Amino acid sequence: MFEMLKARFFQGYRTGKFPPAAPNLPDHFCGRPQVEAHADIEAARALCPTHAWCEKAGAPAIDTGKCIFCGKCAACGVTFTREYRMAAMTREKLFADASPYTPEEQLDRGIRKMCGHSLKIRQVSAGGCAACELDFNVLNTLAWDMGRFGIQAVASPRHADAILVTGPVSRNMLLALKKTYEAMPKPCWVIASGACAVSGGIYAESPDVAGPVDKILPVDLYVPGCPPHPAVLLEALLRFIGRM
Repeated sequence: MFEMLKARFFQGYRTGKFPPAAPNLPDHFCGRPQVEAHADIEAARALCPTHAWCEKAGAPAIDTGKCIFCGKCAACGVTFTREYRMAAMTREKLFADASPYTPEEQLDRGIRKMCGHSLKIRQVSAGGCAACELDFNVLNTLAWDMGRFGIQAVASPRHADAILVTGPVSRNMLLALKKTYEAMPKPCWVIASGACAVSGGIYAESPDVAGPVDKILPVDLYVPGCPPHPAVLLEALLRFIGRM
């Protein structure tokens, strides 16, 4: 016991100060993109591996639900900001253009009331590469400690309030995903985490993909990224339950 206390004293307090303070993001972090006035749109379209370019109110925009944040279009006049608050409750809010950005708020009082102090999540990897899954697992470490907000990963869908889906939903995982959702007590919510879950990502045109998730289940929260940085995901969860 003495050795354990000694080790704990030596380690000190390792949990980050987010959300009261901004998260400590790496220098190479690519946040929400912004289309500059001088951007070469055609060149950027040609470089994009996931066809993320679209239009928003008649102006060119980037669908962050498709974007894998490879940064290739930065050479064409697109700026990747440090904005990590990228998640949205509706698919349309994921389109990024040159206009000022305000993160979408949770307006559903029912979700705020039921999940404001506790959110139990069953995570399902529906054919992912394990990157999104690993960054979700990081939220359980001392550095992030999502448990301090009442957010916890559970082993059974019968104990879950929400299902967090990663991966493009392969046809081999389609039935398992549906059964997991059906086993959850209602009301329950669906979180699509990562470009693959949101749009299919680089696998969107594969014949072995049945997704994206919102073609299969009703999605309540979209978290862009490839994979989403832990700060992006934790902020998304906290905003979803009305804690931000």
